[in-house]
Amino acid sequence: MLDRASVIDQNFLISLKTAKFPSKVSNIQAGVTQLSPQEFVQLFESQVISRHLDLRARILKDQGIGFYTIGSSGHEGNAALGKVFRHTDMAFLHYRSGALMAERSRKIHNVDPVQEQILSLVAAKDDPISQGRHKVFGSTKLFVPPQTSTIASHLPKAMGAAWSLGKTQHTDFDAEIPSDSVILCNFGDASFNHATSQSAFNAAQYLAYKGEPLPLVYICEDNGIGISVSTPDNWIENNVKNRQSIEYIQCNGLHLPDVYLAAQEAEEIARYERRPVFLHMKTIRLMGHAGNDTESMYHSIEHIEATEAQDPLLHSARLAIEAGYLSTDDILTLYESTRDKVEKTAEAAIKLPKLSSAEEVCASIAPELPAKEKPALPTLSKRHELFDIGRQFKFLDKPRSMAQLINYALTDLMAQYPKIMMFGEDVGKKGGVYSVSTNLQKRFGDDRVFDTMLDETSILGNAIGAAHLGYLPIPEIQFLAYTHNAVDQIRGEASTLSFFSNNQFTNPMVIRIAGLAYQKGFGGHFHNDNSIAFLREIPGVILACPSHGRDASMMLREAVRLADEQKRVVVFLEPIALYHAKDLHEAGDNGWLGVYPEPHETVAFGEPAVYPGEGKKASKTLVISYGNGHYLSQQAQKLLKDKYKTTVDVMDIRWLAPLNHEGIAEIAKHYANVLVVDECRKTGSLSEELITGLVENLDKLPNIKRITGHDTFIPIGTSWQYVLPSKENIVEAVLNL
Repeated sequence: MLDRASVIDQNFLISLKTAKFPSKVSNIQAGVTQLSPQEFVQLFESQVISRHLDLRARILKDQGIGFYTIGSSGHEGNAALGKVFRHTDMAFLHYRSGALMAERSRKIHNVDPVQEQILSLVAAKDDPISQGRHKVFGSTKLFVPPQTSTIASHLPKAMGAAWSLGKTQHTDFDAEIPSDSVILCNFGDASFNHATSQSAFNAAQYLAYKGEPLPLVYICEDNGIGISVSTPDNWIENNVKNRQSIEYIQCNGLHLPDVYLAAQEAEEIARYERRPVFLHMKTIRLMGHAGNDTESMYHSIEHIEATEAQDPLLHSARLAIEAGYLSTDDILTLYESTRDKVEKTAEAAIKLPKLSSAEEVCASIAPELPAKEKPALPTLSKRHELFDIGRQFKFLDKPRSMAQLINYALTDLMAQYPKIMMFGEDVGKKGGVYSVSTNLQKRFGDDRVFDTMLDETSILGNAIGAAHLGYLPIPEIQFLAYTHNAVDQIRGEASTLSFFSNNQFTNPMVIRIAGLAYQKGFGGHFHNDNSIAFLREIPGVILACPSHGRDASMMLREAVRLADEQKRVVVFLEPIALYHAKDLHEAGDNGWLGVYPEPHETVAFGEPAVYPGEGKKASKTLVISYGNGHYLSQQAQKLLKDKYKTTVDVMDIRWLAPLNHEGIAEIAKHYANVLVVDECRKTGSLSEELITGLVENLDKLPNIKRITGHDTFIPIGTSWQYVLPSKENIVEAVLNL
């Protein structure tokens, strides 16, 4: 029979009525847990609630009015986790956490797990967490941020949250949850093998090995299979139990008392010893992976039936009867009354409205939040004190490089925003590979500016987790190409949180990335990466790219405002080749240095800058660029004037995503010719979107041409110059226009 959900449902009733329970998997009795009879019965009820939600999900799908069928059946033992841990212990939960959520919901008033999950199953607009955008376990009241990960990409941010919670012991910062909280994170045995998971486990071990507090409980709910691929026997246990610096605890998820006692042990270690725990809960999987998974295609009927005979609800029912907490009739009444409640809730939910327009769907990607007052700027005496570390105060009114001006801006911002923390590879003692963070650790201490291990996944996971607790992280990715290793932490985790929580949860941050090309052949493509399309396409993420140091300072201030006030994820892309550039046109002219702007000066989000050419007549040509391309365009601007008596104006876009198409077009409409200079690859480059935006927003089009990098990686040596735009290319293109 393909409908295993109905079989499991009927088998439970038949087994209960005939007292044919599975053999004991543990001799631990219900009373050993010191749970009261009422508490044990409530745990069992949470398991029953989860089961009936799974059964109803299958029915709703068959009726074409339900949209999610990955259930928790077989994993109902995690109800004990919902009981043991506090509701303020932030929990990052995977999709088999129905019983855990049902039990956790008991800890506060006015949370109905049946209604909330049914609303989510039918994608109702009234779904309190995602407004019908996804079926997720999430609740602001229960401190459960919604997760959509199926490959355990939520593990690094759980680690980051626990690590950030440990940091609060040494700072004046108050986290969003109590300081003695722990962080929970569960996942499946198949997800254990993912690179992201291994990154998270390694980071947890690394931090614990260093002696840093890490109140974290990883819960591997091991049902022995991932869709159709079996996990080798004892693979998880033998892989984890002998790892250093992380406590390994195992329990049988079919047996509630065993899970409860193991969870208590894990909680004590994490909460009071502030050490990470790996809680290995062995479970089974019932009803296949999801509604469209026909398990008989890869398992024999004998195997399926043997698994179903180990139904955890039958184990719990036997325990309750043996302890005298419930009779058979009590359990039958509980089971059927729960079914009735779920059914009636579903009947009401399917009549509720769904999201009905693109505007409604997109509303939570980047909502316009009310403006709030910024923290006070640091006093002159405080700035004097900070900048004196490194003897920089006397240079604040002198022309300086981009790297130095970013350093000054970070200093002022960290003084203004106490919740900023900055971290990454080499940013602490060394001061960054390009000296951008020099002296910041001395100015603010190693609890706010510190070095991390070499793992971009963990760096970004740290940032997401820290932001969950209320910090404003500024992580640094050392080179743009290294971001490719961990982009799902931005795309699949950081950027999706507000969307899937209807903006109830956010993880604001400013991700500093050193990148782009023009390092004159140094380091090859890992240090000269001109691929940014993967960042531009992520909904809600802001991508900023300064080309001049003075702009960089002011844009960084705006980026922090957007993160703090508007709760945005901002990527701040810094052109490496311009970090220490001094001259613009000739050696010694210092034309690319800038004076540090006053602390209150900023650049408005989305606002481009226009640098007019010097000529007797108004320019007919506009050159649009950014980053290194803008630097080259200003060089070409002078060469065109001096040698060819041709005047051009130059625009620096500055904010690369989302592009301000209307603002750019409003400027471009005054020109007969437009040249786009894009240092990135021709295919998928910013130039494509820029030109499309001009076409869509201008009634009368100018002559348009573009110059881009070639569709290649950047080589070492001197041949780089043949695949990137040059000032000579720009001059030639302008003259042709």
